[in-house]
Amino acid sequence: MNIPPLASGYDVVILGGGVAGCVLAARLSEDPGRTVCLVEAGPDYGARQESWPEKILDSRALPREDVWERHTEFYRIRARVLGGSSCVNGAWNTWGSHADHAEWTRAGGERWSAGALEPYRLRAVERMGLRTVPDSELSVWASAALAAARELGYPEVDMGTVGRPGHGRPLLNSVDGLRWNAAFAYLDPATRSRPNLTILAGALVDRLSLRAGRVTGAHVVLDGQPVTLAADLCVLTSGTFGSPAVLLRSGIGPAAHLERTGIRCAADLPGVGANLSDQPGVFVPLSPTDGLNRALAAKEAAGELYVSRMLIRAASEFCPDGAWDLHLLPTAGPPLFGSLPPGRYEAGISAFLMKPVSRGHVRLRSADPVEPPEIAPAFLSDPEGRDIAVVRSGLRKVEELATAMRPLAGAADPEPAHTLPGSRLRAQVGTYWHPVGTCAVGPADDPRSVVDGQGAVHGVTGLRVADASILPTVPAANTQLPVLAVAEMLADTLRA
Repeated sequence: MNIPPLASGYDVVILGGGVAGCVLAARLSEDPGRTVCLVEAGPDYGARQESWPEKILDSRALPREDVWERHTEFYRIRARVLGGSSCVNGAWNTWGSHADHAEWTRAGGERWSAGALEPYRLRAVERMGLRTVPDSELSVWASAALAAARELGYPEVDMGTVGRPGHGRPLLNSVDGLRWNAAFAYLDPATRSRPNLTILAGALVDRLSLRAGRVTGAHVVLDGQPVTLAADLCVLTSGTFGSPAVLLRSGIGPAAHLERTGIRCAADLPGVGANLSDQPGVFVPLSPTDGLNRALAAKEAAGELYVSRMLIRAASEFCPDGAWDLHLLPTAGPPLFGSLPPGRYEAGISAFLMKPVSRGHVRLRSADPVEPPEIAPAFLSDPEGRDIAVVRSGLRKVEELATAMRPLAGAADPEPAHTLPGSRLRAQVGTYWHPVGTCAVGPADDPRSVVDGQGAVHGVTGLRVADASILPTVPAANTQLPVLAVAEMLADTLRA
């Protein structure tokens, strides 16, 4: 068994090697006097690109090999590899609105404001090498969508900053088709050479060690054997689905749920696993013309076909002034699920609800760390029907955009999507894969909150949470850049 060299004790153990975990490991180990251990359940392919699987490196597709459960519901796909979701996502980075940061500031304090997070956003952009989509990566479909957006009156905006509704190109963590993930950016050869940093891959986190309300380390399964890692501080970065599961297995969470699962309650925190928020959407398929299929085939033959390279921030009639609650996403290329004959492609436009009211949950099925948790996203379930009304508004905007792009693709379904009955519309709902909120930041007297503004778990010492699970509300953005910035900010609070 590969016992880590300092299993007897670390200053900090970081539990989860995803985007936030990579940031924390790199930043905290900058202090040579602090010993840091980063724990990841999946593989570590190393610091050099040559040792990484081609499917992870290729940003033209969404790999599904290094994930927790390959054959599962679409909303449960979660990365199991050092670098986390940055290894398997679309390599897109956008930023939320002023309204998002106002929500976060009310929950976590001034350090969560747009102004306070700005230097951390800039730091993340630089470290990840983010860049805007170049013209060479635009397909004829993406170029037509940009032209249609201008025709419909959407102004051009910078998708990587706080801004306003409009159209634009996202920031990419990819260069010439190479997906540049957080493990490359933060755990480079120089960082990995630090003698005070241990990266422990292939180690499944079971639960935390708790003594009199204080976390003293973590129990992990390494090479099939249990190992206890002692630590002065544990930082949980196992993601929106994984972090609440670790807390629950440790006896930190809703007492009634823990009792039903046969786990002794060490800290009754009702918010653990609650408040799950994700961005649902509906894809409207269109029928590509022969000309569009030929143009896409030529782009694919040149190795330059990307399914999506532009988006529109749109506001429904329910949205506050100056903000947006929809992403309109035109896509064209090989289908994400399934296949088509050579030379034939899928084209369409999705409407994603960016600020859902509905809330789901994460719960344990058992205390076994190998058994996947129960994940219930509860899409479009709010009793008032606000979410489905915003989606319908987005689908009306999709119809307008599709009409403007009619020379390249016609309607595939004679019935407009926004007129479908609620039951049929719910049956077509997909996800943007941006879950947050299951260990939400907030004041200690709020039963929905789990951590304070610095990520410290209420009522438990020696424990922080520092990933997407602590975002109190989902931003009107793809979540990778916000999580990078928040992790950078929380790293500074721990280094102070």
